[in-house]
Amino acid sequence: MPGARGPRRPGRTLTALLCAVAATALYGCTGTVPPDASRTPAVPAGVSPLTGLPAAPGPVLAVKIDNVAAARPQTGLGAADLVYVEQVEGGVTRLLAVYSSRLPERVGPVRSARESDISLLRPFGRPALAYSGAQTALDPLLRAASLDLVTEESAPAAFRRSPDRPAPHNLYLRPRAALAAAPDATDVRPVGLVFGAAPAGGTARTTETVRFPAARYAFTWSAADRGWRIALDGRPVTSADGARPVPATVVVQRVTVRASAFHDVNGAVSPYTETTGSGTALVLRDGRAHEARWSRPDPAGGTAFTTPDGRPLAFAPGQVWIVLAPNGGNRP
Repeated sequence: MPGARGPRRPGRTLTALLCAVAATALYGCTGTVPPDASRTPAVPAGVSPLTGLPAAPGPVLAVKIDNVAAARPQTGLGAADLVYVEQVEGGVTRLLAVYSSRLPERVGPVRSARESDISLLRPFGRPALAYSGAQTALDPLLRAASLDLVTEESAPAAFRRSPDRPAPHNLYLRPRAALAAAPDATDVRPVGLVFGAAPAGGTARTTETVRFPAARYAFTWSAADRGWRIALDGRPVTSADGARPVPATVVVQRVTVRASAFHDVNGAVSPYTETTGSGTALVLRDGRAHEARWSRPDPAGGTAFTTPDGRPLAFAPGQVWIVLAPNGGNRP
């Protein structure tokens, strides 16, 4: 059955249910957080903390996905719970797609990991991370991180090369096989996101453009889809498997992008995206734009998104895209 999972490890569903019941007893089933927005929000039992939609708890699989022109259209993006957009070398971007609620048959093209991924994924516990490899100097940091690593070398049965595309844009992942090769991957947990009714205010917005040094994203509200259609460099983002991503919420999180200590095979310095600390954001939902603040003081904790006066800012239930957009003037 498409999207179905294999046998679960005993006790994990019961543990998640008990935790959810305890959290509900403490904070209620409103899907909101208490006034202290730094606290992890309670999530009702049977609801995904990544989408706000009904879902059984399952392990988290994060996949690094290519999105240069030669890699499009990608496969499996529409099934992701959460998608991060990150800057890489040359000012282009790469995607980090997070799956828990649904698993497509395949995902890709899969590309290499970056140092920023380690910090970005830390609030998820110990997720599985599927990627095509990394520069040699970064490998020790990845192995030391709280990640269940899945690569073509460690889990060859989880990957396939497509004859229809040239390398390196032809590596695809079989998600169920990837999770079978990642037995220590932990179940989904709250990472700071809150879902519910739209906040008051905001401004009507049908299109928002986000620019990177060598990439341009446009998000256009579609009332028919109840979500935001995506264009990259002027071309619609579609999907090779027909499940086009149309996120219900798009977050433009303004962050610092600086040079890291690493570089790619061509010698270009790899950017490092800072996702701890605080800053401003723009939250797009229901055809409106809401100015927001983001805060993640604890590297192990989730990111809280609040209104300018400090109240939790609820997202629309459904897929979420978080665009880690460089603050003005930031260049690696």
